[in-house]
Amino acid sequence: MSTPIPSPDSPDSPTPVPSPWPHVLRAAAALAAGMGVGRFVYTAILPLMHAQAGLSAAAGADLATANYVGYLVGALAGILAPALVRSRAVLRGSLLVLTATLAAMPLTHGVGGWLVLRLVAGAASALVFVVAVSSVLHHLRERPPHLPGSAFGGVGTGIALSGLLVLALRSVADWRAAWWASAALTAVLAGAAWNLRPEAAPEAPAAVRARPRPRTHRWFGTLLVSYSLEGVGYIVAGTFLVAAIGQGSPGWVGNGAWVLVGLAAVPSAAVWAWLGRRWSRPDLLLAALLVQAVGIALPALVGGTAAALVSAVLFGGTFIGISTLALATGAHLRFPRSVALLTAGYSVGQIVGPLAVAPLLQHGYRGALLLAAGVVLVAASAAAVLRIGFPHHMLVVRHQEDTRHTDGGRRPEPTRDDGPDTVAPHPAG
Repeated sequence: MSTPIPSPDSPDSPTPVPSPWPHVLRAAAALAAGMGVGRFVYTAILPLMHAQAGLSAAAGADLATANYVGYLVGALAGILAPALVRSRAVLRGSLLVLTATLAAMPLTHGVGGWLVLRLVAGAASALVFVVAVSSVLHHLRERPPHLPGSAFGGVGTGIALSGLLVLALRSVADWRAAWWASAALTAVLAGAAWNLRPEAAPEAPAAVRARPRPRTHRWFGTLLVSYSLEGVGYIVAGTFLVAAIGQGSPGWVGNGAWVLVGLAAVPSAAVWAWLGRRWSRPDLLLAALLVQAVGIALPALVGGTAAALVSAVLFGGTFIGISTLALATGAHLRFPRSVALLTAGYSVGQIVGPLAVAPLLQHGYRGALLLAAGVVLVAASAAAVLRIGFPHHMLVVRHQEDTRHTDGGRRPEPTRDDGPDTVAPHPAG
C-alpha cells in the first residue's frame, strides 16, 4: 500500500525555505552603490579632474579627506543611533542623496563646493554600508559563509563597474560626463537594492546568567593599533593608486588597474573566510598585510604595466579581506563594543592618511605610496605581536537570542569558538 503524498496545502507539508540569493543580490547592489561607486569612483575620476578641471594634488587630497570625514560621521551615526541601521527609509534616502551628490559634482568648479558634496556623499555611503552589512549579518547568519562573502563582493563589483565606465569615457568625454555616468550607474544599483530588508528590531532576550568576560585587553589593543594603521596605509592607495600608475604608464593602465582592483575584491571576502577554516586569523591578518604592503609599494619601486597590474590584484585581493579578518578577530576576543572601537580607529586612520601624504604629493605619488606601504608594514608588525600567546580556543557562550531561530528557544550550551566568524567588512571600509 503506497503512502499518500501530502498536497501542497497539507499541514504536514514542509515549509519551503526561501532562496537567500535575492537578499544577497540586493545587499551586493547596495554595497556596490554605496562603496564601489559612491565612494571609490573618485579614485578613477581624480586623474581626469587633475588634467581637465585644474584640480591640484593637494586639493585632491582635501576632497578625499572630506569624504572620509563624512564617512566617519555616517558610521558613528549608525553606531550611536541603532534605529538608523534598521530603517529602510534611511537606506533609500541615503541612496538618493548619494546619487544626487555624484550628479552635482560637475555643476560647480569650486573646491569648496566639491568639499561639501564629497562630505555629504561620505555620510550617505556610510549609512548605506552599515544598513546593508547589518542586514546581511542578521538575515544570513545561519547560512553558509560564502553567501555573506558574495554580498560583500558587491564592493568590488561596484569598483570594477565604475572603473570600466570611466575607462570607456576617458577618450570620448570629459570629467563631467564621468561623474554623470557614475550617478546614473548608482541610480541603477540603487533600484536593484531598493527592496533590501534591513536588520529586524531585536527581540527582548530571555534572562541569562551573567558570566565573566575573559581578559583580552592586551590582544585587542594590539589589534586596534594594527587595524587603525591599516586604515592610514590602505586609504592612500585606495585614493591615489590610479593617479600614481597613470603618471608612468599609458593612459589606459591606471583605470585598467582600478578595474582589476575591483575584480580581485569581488571574491576576496569569501576566500579569506574559507582560509580562516584552516589557519588562525592572526596568521592570516599578518599575511594579508604583508601582501598588501608589497602591492602598494610595487608601482613606486618597479615601473611598467606588469607591475601596475600585479599591484592592483594584490591590493584588491586584500583590503576587504583584512577588514573581514580584523573584525572577526575582535568578535573572537569578545571585547566590549569591539566593532564600534575598530570602526572608529579605522575611520580616523583614513582621515589621517591623505593629510599625512599631502606634503609629498608636490613631487608626485611615489613618496606617498612608499609611506603608505611602510605604515602597512608597521600594521603587519603589530599583527605579528598579536600572534604571541593569542587565545585561539576561548569558551564562548552563544546567547539565547542568537539561537532562538534554530533551537526553539532552548537554553544554549557553551561551545568553543574554534571556527571562523562570518563578519562583514568594516563600515569604514
